[in-house]
Amino acid sequence: MSNPFVPGVGGILSADIAVPEHDRELTFYSRVLTTGENPLWRDDLTNNRGMPIIGLGARSTEYEKLPLQWMPHIQVADVAASVTRALELGGDELWHSRDEDGRSQWAVLLDPNGAAFGVIPVVSAESISPDEGGASRDAAERTGCISWLNLTVSNAPVTRDFYRQVVGWSVQNIEMEDAKEAYIDYTMLGDDGNSAARVCHARGANLGLPPVWLMYLPVGDLPESLRRVREGGGEIIRATQNTDGTYASAVVQDPVGACLALVPG
Repeated sequence: MSNPFVPGVGGILSADIAVPEHDRELTFYSRVLTTGENPLWRDDLTNNRGMPIIGLGARSTEYEKLPLQWMPHIQVADVAASVTRALELGGDELWHSRDEDGRSQWAVLLDPNGAAFGVIPVVSAESISPDEGGASRDAAERTGCISWLNLTVSNAPVTRDFYRQVVGWSVQNIEMEDAKEAYIDYTMLGDDGNSAARVCHARGANLGLPPVWLMYLPVGDLPESLRRVREGGGEIIRATQNTDGTYASAVVQDPVGACLALVPG
């Protein structure tokens, strides 16, 4: 995935959610994410450089219409145009913030599958410090960030085209196989040519995953994080292992039902 601090169309800047039982949820994520000798996350859910990559808000009356999903914030060239195109293609508008002159500032949308996401203007290079923008992509030095986004749906080609037109992503085909039958999943590319997310068929290894944007968060000690998921009232939906028996990734559900994935940092 492209560096989350780099401005550009299709770049994933951050993600947030509004939850009930906010205190319990904050405790859950604070414990689950801060594992290992040098945690990638702080207990206030900013990353280890103090950047607010994920936001956990309280589910007030104002936010009741938002679904219990982690919603990625995707940079687009024109927020108003993206909203219009999403509605034309069968999506829905949950929130649309405009300034006093009626100009679009940001919006929260649903795709035709019911997956929620935000569209925001491309951030300016001046708003990102050189240290953050130049952060190493080496896994050993990576700060806490959204390392990947995955959306699993039954109608992957239609969904691919929805995001290509709404966000401005380009597409790279990924050859897959299930029960000796070949098919294609799709890596979505930002305007810098780097991968931003993947749209997958609900089959093979992705069969049974919820049709929401799953953000993958790196943690310092994945087995310990999974222990804390269970201890905190969450659920492990699916865990995959490497050939040596170590965990490769895990899709989990938090205590109020929101899903995300964890990977080794």
